[in-house]
Amino acid sequence: MPKLDIEKQLEIIKRGAVEIISEGELRKKLEEKRPLVIKAGFDPTAPDIHLGHTVLLRKLRQFQDLGHKVVFLIGDFTARIGDPTGRSEIRKQLSREEVEANAATYKRQVAKILDADKIQVAFNSEWFEKMTVVEILNLTTHATVSQVLARADFKKRLSKNEDISLLEFMYPLLQGYDSVKLEADIELGGTDQIFNLLVGRDIQKDFNQPQQVVITMPLLEGTDGVQKMSKSYGNYIGINEAPAEMFGKIMSISDEMMFKYYTLLTDCDLEKVKAMHPKEAKLSLAEDIVKQYHGADEAKKVRVEFEKVFSQKELPKDMPVFELKAKKYSILDILIESGSIESRNEARRLIQQGGVYLDGKRLDKEDTVIAKVGILKIGKRRFLRIEK
Repeated sequence: MPKLDIEKQLEIIKRGAVEIISEGELRKKLEEKRPLVIKAGFDPTAPDIHLGHTVLLRKLRQFQDLGHKVVFLIGDFTARIGDPTGRSEIRKQLSREEVEANAATYKRQVAKILDADKIQVAFNSEWFEKMTVVEILNLTTHATVSQVLARADFKKRLSKNEDISLLEFMYPLLQGYDSVKLEADIELGGTDQIFNLLVGRDIQKDFNQPQQVVITMPLLEGTDGVQKMSKSYGNYIGINEAPAEMFGKIMSISDEMMFKYYTLLTDCDLEKVKAMHPKEAKLSLAEDIVKQYHGADEAKKVRVEFEKVFSQKELPKDMPVFELKAKKYSILDILIESGSIESRNEARRLIQQGGVYLDGKRLDKEDTVIAKVGILKIGKRRFLRIEK
């Protein structure tokens, strides 16, 4: 049974939410005083979870703590199609092997956020692979072409004479049918998912089920404060990143973004946060988030080290080392081979922006050859000791 009264539950559920369709329906479901079925679907199209993903995962955890039943739906079937939301081109289909490998990684990572003993993990291949062609085609009767074409991303692609596959047309219907099979009371999704979430309500009604309440959560901007957090934009903070790297990245966000991070990524009292000095607030934010994924001791340790390095201008004690060997290394080679930067494009961008220094001297050409030992500063927070 749910553990708190309805008003307190509503206060927790509404924190950070953009829209609830509808709050009146949500209240009625909560008044039933039974564990509600909370659904959120994740297509395992990439193996790593970052803080942007955790906005939904944390809301799911809040529902768990309130005594409701959370279904973590892995769209292993729909991932082979690819959600067209926000896409400007036909999405590459993944193989079963790619999907299964990513799904296994997802399951391990979400256990850092959700209570693994209380979560129900479901795979939508369980029902879709058993459906006949006739049953699949019958799903298409639950939406019209004009309804699907009303989607903003489809309208944009059509206006540019860009192709839309029939598989992409099917995606919202398949996601909606997931809600029927799970008998979902509530479905969570990002604001970019609103069309798909509402299709789920419509299909449930067609199947004579109570309609799910839709709750949308905001998309979290990455460290650049502009684009949504994404590995492809190089602005993400992964939940598996080293504590010092995670702490430093959080400290690099703008003061304007900080309150949004507090709201969506922590349970901190927001009124107390508003009363804090911005510098202290950001340090506390970084410590809180690192604590969630690496523990209190590690969070405290990296905070002390960060303050020593950046407030007292000391060098970190345990910086990684890159050894110069017989071959000549360009600065681009060192950034990639040391693992300091993941992609060559990201490394080039950092160099061009003047973010790489050797012993205090800026390096602005990617082909600059490094032949001496020294301390390489990479961006605002990373250091690399070069040795022979």
